[in-house]
Amino acid sequence: MTTNSMTTATQAPSVPQSLEQGLLRVIAAPAQPAPARVTFTARIAVGLVGMLFASLLAILNEQVTAAAMADIQGAFLIGHDDGTWLTALFEAANVATMVFAPWFGITFTLKRFTIGAVLATMFFGLLCPFAPNLPTLYMLRILQGIAGGCLPPMLIIVALRYLPPDLKLYGLAGYALTATFGPALGTPLAALWTEFVSWRMAFWQIIPLGVLCCVAIQQGLPADPVKLERFRSFNWIGFVTGFPAVAMLVTALLQGDRLDWSNSEFIRVMFCAGALLLIAFLVNEWFQPAPFFKLQLLARRNFTHGLSTLLGTVILLVGIAAIPGQYLMRVHTYRPLQTAPLSLLLAVPLLITLPLTAALLNTRRADHRWVIATGLALMFATCAMGSFMTSEWIRDNFYLLQALQIIAQPMVIMSILMGVTTGLPPTDGPFASAMFNTVKTFSAALATGLIEGVGTVREHFHSSMLVDQLGNRALVANQGVDAAYGLNQLAHRIHEQAIVLTSADLYRVMACVAVALLLLVPVLPVRIYPPWSTTPSSSH
Repeated sequence: MTTNSMTTATQAPSVPQSLEQGLLRVIAAPAQPAPARVTFTARIAVGLVGMLFASLLAILNEQVTAAAMADIQGAFLIGHDDGTWLTALFEAANVATMVFAPWFGITFTLKRFTIGAVLATMFFGLLCPFAPNLPTLYMLRILQGIAGGCLPPMLIIVALRYLPPDLKLYGLAGYALTATFGPALGTPLAALWTEFVSWRMAFWQIIPLGVLCCVAIQQGLPADPVKLERFRSFNWIGFVTGFPAVAMLVTALLQGDRLDWSNSEFIRVMFCAGALLLIAFLVNEWFQPAPFFKLQLLARRNFTHGLSTLLGTVILLVGIAAIPGQYLMRVHTYRPLQTAPLSLLLAVPLLITLPLTAALLNTRRADHRWVIATGLALMFATCAMGSFMTSEWIRDNFYLLQALQIIAQPMVIMSILMGVTTGLPPTDGPFASAMFNTVKTFSAALATGLIEGVGTVREHFHSSMLVDQLGNRALVANQGVDAAYGLNQLAHRIHEQAIVLTSADLYRVMACVAVALLLLVPVLPVRIYPPWSTTPSSSH
């Protein structure tokens, strides 16, 4: 009797233990089998370079068309309001696709899926200048946004899968290059095409690079078998809730300022419906055995810190890049050709500072927490100096601010990538890539909405205050021979000063974001070591 009782107790664990073990099996189970170990060779290196070019192609396609949008609108005889939808629809499709691209990349193989996405991006870009009407152009931009959104997530996956531990950080530096160097090239290339060649090149510039990266990927990456059986467990609920959720929220952020935010019924519907669908998507992903987002990764402290810091960092990057350009364009009527030196000053040195930062973090003595704190401190210094700008500032006054970013951006981005990816097995690479890229691109849309919204509010405030102060000095304002000319000049000066004060306020907002990120550094992340290190380190 005693033996039977012991046997029964051994074979039938308690109900709470069974539930706990079942939950742990669901959480720990990979969505796909571990990929076979592949020896890193020169041929695979060529494939990785092709992947790098594919990701860069997607970024350039996005940034150059956005910078050349004024010329594109003029060529198609499109007004400003209709033109904003060209960017909004593209970005909404682009960001929403990044949630699901890694799953499809694993299913159809990284090699085939990436080449197909590159060819589709090239094809739709080739057709855009020939669009017969505005709805057709909208549809082509949406399809190109979907195709382009498939490319950046693939780079992280192949870097985690194929690179040996001692080279992994250099592969991540390549990804960081697409996130920093790529956007910085947008304005110079747009200026080159629109000023000296043709506005059509804003769409066609990707074709030579696309052909090159397709050849490199085809020749370099191994051919994995297609896994169409994964469609049997396809997460349909996640797809039908996640895609429209992200697309709605991005659309609301990019159109919110133009339509007056909560005063627009369309924006209210987009935000409310998008938020409800996003909640449904996240709840489904938590319990889904084959998710697109593996939310359980957030239990890793460095992963959570990386995503939260990434959100704020992208806001900083977008703000620091956008404020000088908008100021110079609106106050001094600069065209992209005249602002291009500012972008080139940042872009070219990044080709050196990014690998150097990777080399620094690849040493055991470097603590990524101090590196990211230093980079954020330099970003704060940039914003603090920019907050003292005046109407006399021209392009030369921003060179020092851009020079600080040459050091700051690689420090922050590389430290975030190191914290997010260190300790992740290759099977979790697609999940990390989906979450990282989605947060990165969504943060860019959030930054645009924040800058436009805060900028509009502060510009109206400063305009009202300046007019009120002018009203108290009516005798001074009435002086002058030509009253009409004097009033026009006065209105211009008030508008100009309001823009200057608004730009300074935006720099102060960015400084507050940098301080908030600095406060997170001693709280969330823990010390980690380079991937090649054999010393146990905690990334939780």
